Amino acid sequence: MRNVVPDLIICFIVIVTVTVVRLVSNILHESLGEGPGTIPAAIVVDGVAVFREEQTLTLSQLIDRRSKEYSWLIRLSVNTFGYLCVFVPGVLIYKYTRRIKYLERSDKSPFSNVIRFCFGGASDGERADGRGQDKGGKSGNSMRDFILLLWCLFGLMASYLTWGVLQEKIMTQEYENADKKKAHFKDSQFLVFTNRVLGFMITAVYLTVRKQLKQRAPLYKFSYASFSNIMSAWFQYEALKFVNFPTQVLAKSCKIIPVMMMGKIISRNKYEFYEYLTAIMISVGMIFFLTGSTDESKTTAMTTLTGVLLLICYMTFDSFTSNWQGELFKTYSMSSIQMMCGVNLFSTLFTAASLSMQGGFSSSLEFAAEHPKFVLDCVVLSISSAIGQLFIFYTIATFGAVVFTIIMTLRQAIAILLSCLIYKHSISFLGIVGVMIVFLAIFLRVYCNQRLKAIKRRHAGTTDGSSALVGKPRLNV
Repeated sequence: MRNVVPDLIICFIVIVTVTVVRLVSNILHESLGEGPGTIPAAIVVDGVAVFREEQTLTLSQLIDRRSKEYSWLIRLSVNTFGYLCVFVPGVLIYKYTRRIKYLERSDKSPFSNVIRFCFGGASDGERADGRGQDKGGKSGNSMRDFILLLWCLFGLMASYLTWGVLQEKIMTQEYENADKKKAHFKDSQFLVFTNRVLGFMITAVYLTVRKQLKQRAPLYKFSYASFSNIMSAWFQYEALKFVNFPTQVLAKSCKIIPVMMMGKIISRNKYEFYEYLTAIMISVGMIFFLTGSTDESKTTAMTTLTGVLLLICYMTFDSFTSNWQGELFKTYSMSSIQMMCGVNLFSTLFTAASLSMQGGFSSSLEFAAEHPKFVLDCVVLSISSAIGQLFIFYTIATFGAVVFTIIMTLRQAIAILLSCLIYKHSISFLGIVGVMIVFLAIFLRVYCNQRLKAIKRRHAGTTDGSSALVGKPRLNV
């Protein structure tokens, strides 16, 4: 007879988690609302306001009523607690199944299959010796390659320029309802959820059609990259409440610095002199841009400092995401689409749990019902984000990372120009100089990287057995 006690214990962990979530949610609701957290709902009859039953505010709406300068910190804390409600029971279940050797049991059931799918690792024979990523390369047909390059250029530009314009519109512009009342959309996490759930659906359908659903990596391995991914996306959206879009785009170029730091910490990577030089150039260019850019709506020192802090958090989490994914590619054999599917799955679970706890679904859907234009913008934003990710993988697989970097650098320059034209941002001469320094550093980095690879190839071709006598090739810049 099958022993169901371990299954019952796992279910008990889940039930306790749900109970704790409801309890903490009620406590937060009472403390933030300083009372029952209700507002009187009224209808107008013959010019007279008639009050009906009071309308209860959700936790998300209570947070929105706080001052913008620190409400993001409250929401961040509540969001993180919502993510922990998925992560902590997952860790407890993982520890418990390992301790009782649950995965080694011979009896199988739908419940145990789910546990094995989440926590079962790949055997040594299924591990990848290499990175497991698609290698960039050309087919040899120049006309076909040219057409494909134009297709990739068009796809990346169209998807991410659309995504950038709508991102700034949703987070900074007011939407008008049927009564001509204007309001801002404030819940960045809902946007992260819509982006990730659509990305998961697209990749899941693709993998199902291609019959590539089998994952060699344990499913829980994707949760770390997923957590850092949704945190970086949330910080990115929140930053637009305090700094303009051109500042955010330039700040993304500074990701090289935290990526190098994370590479040192996580992967023990070593970097060339030109990589440190270009990192310094990017930092100087960003300082020039921040000094020379002006935005009348965000001129206080508090909002500027908050925006810079949010951008630093965004870059830190984003750099961890890329390094952790790199480690997964090195260890397990998987395609980029499988990586995207796994990360988006956990991102959907994390954000859905947090939104449910805060009442974010109801408040966001209520805003969407009152502002139909927001619905269109949100849908197009999610579609462009998902399509953009697919174009990223296809471009890298077909032409390599260098071509992709050049295209995305051009996209950043055009995105800054579009944002300034559409939303009337002003940049001084010093700010323009800062932009030029940043893009010069990016192109210099790409050029030096290619030169170093060419030197290493020539070095490998000329060392016929005397490689021990020849030092490591270096690139002087």
